[in-house]
Amino acid sequence: MATFSQSLQRGYAENPGRVSVILQHAGQPDLALTYRELLEGAHGYARGLARRGVKPGDVVVLILQHGTDLVSAYWGTILQGAIPSIMPFLTEKLSPERYRADLAALIGVTRPAAIITYPEFEAEVREGLSAMDPREGGSRPVVLLPSDMEPPSAPDFDSLPGLGRAEEDIVLLQHSSGTTGLQKGVALSHRAVLSQLDAYGEAIRLDPANDLIVSWLPLYHDMGLIACFLLPILLGVPVALMSPFDWVRAPYRLMEAVSRYRGTLTWLPNFAYNFCAQMIRPRHMEGVDLSSWRAVINCSEPVRAASHAVFIEKFAPYGLRPDALQTCYAMAENVFGVTQSPMGAQPVTVAVDSAAFISERLVRPATAGAPGLTLMSSGRTIKNTALRVVDEEDADLADGLVGELAIRSDSMLSGYYNRPDATEKAFAGGWYLTGDYGFVLDGEVFVAGRKKDLIIVGGKNIYPQDLEALAGEVAGVHAGRVVAFGVYNDELGTEEVVIIAEVEGRGADESLRLANEVRSYVTKNSAVALRRVEIVGPKWILKTSSGKVARGANKEKFLSEFNRS
Repeated sequence: MATFSQSLQRGYAENPGRVSVILQHAGQPDLALTYRELLEGAHGYARGLARRGVKPGDVVVLILQHGTDLVSAYWGTILQGAIPSIMPFLTEKLSPERYRADLAALIGVTRPAAIITYPEFEAEVREGLSAMDPREGGSRPVVLLPSDMEPPSAPDFDSLPGLGRAEEDIVLLQHSSGTTGLQKGVALSHRAVLSQLDAYGEAIRLDPANDLIVSWLPLYHDMGLIACFLLPILLGVPVALMSPFDWVRAPYRLMEAVSRYRGTLTWLPNFAYNFCAQMIRPRHMEGVDLSSWRAVINCSEPVRAASHAVFIEKFAPYGLRPDALQTCYAMAENVFGVTQSPMGAQPVTVAVDSAAFISERLVRPATAGAPGLTLMSSGRTIKNTALRVVDEEDADLADGLVGELAIRSDSMLSGYYNRPDATEKAFAGGWYLTGDYGFVLDGEVFVAGRKKDLIIVGGKNIYPQDLEALAGEVAGVHAGRVVAFGVYNDELGTEEVVIIAEVEGRGADESLRLANEVRSYVTKNSAVALRRVEIVGPKWILKTSSGKVARGANKEKFLSEFNRS
């Protein structure tokens, strides 16, 4: 075992001219950074941070756009022995007020020594800092710009504090993408991260000599940060990184990059499978060859067989093999991977009775003539991780019974940074309680959804993800652009289910017809009686910074915009 800085030093010494990162920007030539260039840029940032008083063990928050400054700032913070934490910057899909409140809460808890951002965002950061409660005490972080850093230079490893850090020291903070609150920073040690990379690399049969990762994922989310940034750079695998915003505007760029660089590995959230299948046209795929892709790994909770089906149907003509579509269950608290489907075979699926699963949390085989639901496995636990399914009393549940997933590994978080209360609450008897519901069948782990998102109707627990998937099957509804949540009804004395579905522009009569169709289809296939379906236009639904549906925020928006009578 080693530390991050020692791994970087080894790469610099052994393969200085080897390409490490290929940065892609729309309308610009690709920029390939060798290990020498990566470390020299990082060294400039390390010197700049030291000059500004940042010490080993200090937290440095990075709010930077895709590019060399983000790469240099991250690894420069590591070389200085400080603790980097990448934060999203404000975009049109994030509420400005909520963003500033989240930023202020994060700063209040983590107390970083510095925030590095880009000039156009400096005012926004300072406004967020002004929202901090002065009664909390402590000094405010210094706000730095890339121009405050030193130019690239050959690293003097003997003088870099990062080389003196211990394996058990905290090396980074991961902040949730909106599912558990930005103020809960997942603190991870060198040992935890490197243990995860070893175990997960074995699970995906990582081959530094032949693999190349292609990604558009933002680095402020664990899927992008760990799988598509730390893993390739620390283990010597080249990675082609494009801007998330370039991908959203032109998703075919991912396919072009895979074809151009003979990419072998990519991680995607579930919605991206539908998005690519819907948005990429045949003209975009001229000359594209996807035969080098050996694993396209779906890390959502839960993963959807239907999304895989539309993806393979769309891209099989361009060389994509069905067995390249893989699944994984991942979370920041375990660094990244908990499970992984076996390479070279399609993930396991089971057909279950939809009403029993959605309303009663029972895994019952589907029968002829009754509505069924196809569930896809997230794979098997990786070698250093153990998993249990437990009930409310922390008792183990048998195969096929749905409960909360609990995990234990040598890749676990050191704790939630400066939040011993949250850390203690998250564990029971040494096992981390994930907050996810799921079950195990024959060693395969199936994830059902987030515990906090459950809708309780008449004493029955309803999984919103499954209702959303059903609504997305109705013609005219954008798959992945549906949200379901519960709203308490005083007259009924229980929650009632609300579904919001996005469609292209339609008149009032057509929207009413489609709402009735969604209501009928979902009720028929789930045995959940829908009382409220709202049809909205594109971009109504709010998502988190990582692209997940923000159910709580959408519920608040619904209550403020729609008459509940």
